[in-house]
Amino acid sequence: MTSTLGTVAHTSSGDNTTKIHRARATLSPALKQATPVVVDHATGSWIHGTDGRSYLDFTTGIGVTSTGHCHPRVVAAAQEQCGKIIHAQYTTVMHQPLLELTDALGEVLPDGIDSVFYANSGSEAVEASIRLARMATGRPNIVVFQGGFHGRTVAAASLTTAGTRFSAGFSPLMSGVHMAPFPYAYRYGMDTDTAVDFALRELDYLFASRVAPNDTAAMLIEPVLGDGGYLPTPPAFLAGLRERADRHGIVLIVDEVQSGVGRTGRFWGHEFCDGLVPDILITAKGIASGFPISAIAAPTELMAKAWPGSQGGTYGGNAVAAAAGVATLAVIAEENLVDNARERGDQLLAGLATLAERVPAIGDVRGQGLMAGIEFIDPDASGSVPTANAAAAAKVQQACIDQDLLTLTCGPLGNVVRLIPALVVTADEIDSGLARFGAAVDAVLG
Repeated sequence: MTSTLGTVAHTSSGDNTTKIHRARATLSPALKQATPVVVDHATGSWIHGTDGRSYLDFTTGIGVTSTGHCHPRVVAAAQEQCGKIIHAQYTTVMHQPLLELTDALGEVLPDGIDSVFYANSGSEAVEASIRLARMATGRPNIVVFQGGFHGRTVAAASLTTAGTRFSAGFSPLMSGVHMAPFPYAYRYGMDTDTAVDFALRELDYLFASRVAPNDTAAMLIEPVLGDGGYLPTPPAFLAGLRERADRHGIVLIVDEVQSGVGRTGRFWGHEFCDGLVPDILITAKGIASGFPISAIAAPTELMAKAWPGSQGGTYGGNAVAAAAGVATLAVIAEENLVDNARERGDQLLAGLATLAERVPAIGDVRGQGLMAGIEFIDPDASGSVPTANAAAAAKVQQACIDQDLLTLTCGPLGNVVRLIPALVVTADEIDSGLARFGAAVDAVLG
């Protein structure tokens, strides 16, 4: 007899026991690895593979291992907490690490942002922020910006415009979501100021033609687009959003899942817009150096407008993850990792700009801090809009593996290679990474 569990076979006549032989399980074929590396162990900026090779990791788990792999203080905090309690469901019993993490976050959150709700993932936190905004305003609509990435769950994917692969194939999506242009100056062939003016005019046109401001609950934006191509949001555009949010009573949500916790060379990516304070801030990824925890933060007055029972979750604010978060924030502060991200980021972007000067297929180099994007184009194509060269980006990303450097691609057209070193990266490691990346580019493009 056969079944989806495998073959069922009886033993000899003297044994009435039935044994089930199950087929060996495999990972979903929909999961595609960016590299062939199987990890044995990892430390700091390095992943050591089962193949005996050591790889300079400029992916950091997509910006997650902020303090590097297995920082001793983070490891020790998690180990100690495992010996006390691993899972303390935080709407049933409170635990000390979550209280300590909330206090520590209070030291770095913007003024007036003083209430925190914890979840597990960025997608969950994004959905919690949208739920809060709709409940607080009684309005249905959400405005997002072209190229934004906010997650893969149904509501989060409905908000994501960084590529159709995140939202295609399981419609209908959540209603009430409307997209406005992002000031992508390079793609439009504009300078930054012109692109900002254009994008703000189009947002106003959207409000006039399609989405009434008094029907709009929130605007949601990343301070640096992540999967959308590692594009810093111009401060003037963020300021324009803040002004319109204030004028129309709209909640401004800043998605700091990838750009927060020091990655841009400031603790929060939105801080490049001087004086800007969001209504809701979303954080995840680097907050606990690899342990799954996320949060939204808002003024208490706004957070109190969440309906009873609308916030919760079995694993949200897990005790071990919270302890790792406390240790992570302490390491970032005491080791001056925000300053290091700024200095090493300047070094990285300067080196990439030098490389771009001699490689015509590199159309643009941009980023903030330790978020660097390299956009590949066809230099021989005509037209005012650059022609994306996704094949070159993919080949360079794979060629980096031959140089023992781990990188990723991104962008709606797949033509951007992104570099995401840990906040602990050293000047020597940046120089090494630049040399390896340059060698990969030369191997592919001559």
